[in-house]
Amino acid sequence: MDGGADRRPGRAEAEAAVRVLLRYIGADPQAPELAATPQRVVDALDEHFAGYRRDPADVLGAPLAAPDLRGQLVEIRDVSFSSHCEHHIAPFFGTVDVVLRVGAYLPGIGHVADLVEVLARRLQLQERLTREIADHLEAALQPEGLLVVVRARHTCMSLRGPCRRRAWLRTLEGRGAFAENPETLAAALGLGARVPAP
Repeated sequence: MDGGADRRPGRAEAEAAVRVLLRYIGADPQAPELAATPQRVVDALDEHFAGYRRDPADVLGAPLAAPDLRGQLVEIRDVSFSSHCEHHIAPFFGTVDVVLRVGAYLPGIGHVADLVEVLARRLQLQERLTREIADHLEAALQPEGLLVVVRARHTCMSLRGPCRRRAWLRTLEGRGAFAENPETLAAALGLGARVPAP
């Protein structure tokens, strides 16, 4: 490979790009108060987008076989996350609820939270995040039914454009026994009805 378009830039290049953006908005990157800003921004980017450095397929670990629990409902609620939308690289944040009708395996609660973290710490759309969580849980756990509900506030809507600060978005993905009417189950369980904290 010749190190062309596919080459990941080094840290020095990333910090130089931040200086360009500072100049673009009219700030002086040489000002004393901004001297460390490029370093801080790149540090933050490494944290915000750490999900690109982990494989979500590995996060769920070895699922727990549970043949005696087949058909039982399991709810995991209020798994918090923060992400960035791919349209404006603006933060959005909220919570994830997961409902499983147990099939072959049980999830580890911590593993589900880790999966949400890995998928959220990438450039995302909330709709895609909801689907990707469902895809990985379905593949690993083989549930009889699966429902994923994500609710979030988006700063690309609250801080720019229409500036609707109280607006929030709910997305649902149903699989297996819950594929027909996921919104009915979500309503029955009271999922996604709460406004995400600011």
